[in-house]
Amino acid sequence: MARKKDVAPALWAHDQSFEMSAVLCGIDEVGRGPLAGNVVAACVILDLSLPPITGLNDSKKLSPEMREALFPIILQQALAWGIGEATPEEIDRLNILNATFLAMRRALDSLPKRPAFLLVDGNQTIPGVSIPQKTLVGGDGVSASIAAASVLAKVTRDRSMMAWDQKFPEYGFASHKGYGTAEHREALGQHGVSPIHRRSFCSAFLT
Repeated sequence: MARKKDVAPALWAHDQSFEMSAVLCGIDEVGRGPLAGNVVAACVILDLSLPPITGLNDSKKLSPEMREALFPIILQQALAWGIGEATPEEIDRLNILNATFLAMRRALDSLPKRPAFLLVDGNQTIPGVSIPQKTLVGGDGVSASIAAASVLAKVTRDRSMMAWDQKFPEYGFASHKGYGTAEHREALGQHGVSPIHRRSFCSAFLT
């Protein structure tokens, strides 16, 4: 069986092509769709003078084991990184889009180093941010900086949902991470909402 090609060099080359590559920051989020848990954003300024991080890719294309393996490598090799979250209460109050922007701004605010330029996954720039930014649809599969941010955000959120599973085992958070699977919808019908559910997302599944 042929080995999968490592796309990290191509992602690295994409970001190195930017004039501001030394202070380029990728930002991505995870958790817009789930019925429970926070929406999590991460931002990363990579040291693009170093060799590419082997195996780096869009977090959705990586196994949980590979994401966990890459997480400390990204933290070690990044010039700066930040993580921000918005809670279910904030999602219900602000709506998921505005809560996502809030998580992204919090991630940027936590950066110890100010970037000169942002690459934002998706098709919408982050309101209320003075740093120049460019959107990139499917950016986590194109940009090394966004891919790194996607891994940090995904691992952070998955770890959080694993921890919540210990407190609320009846919902099965460890397996579905809060997404609306049949198992999760059935648990909602039986037990109602927990403190970490997004009430605005769950009303259709409550009996």
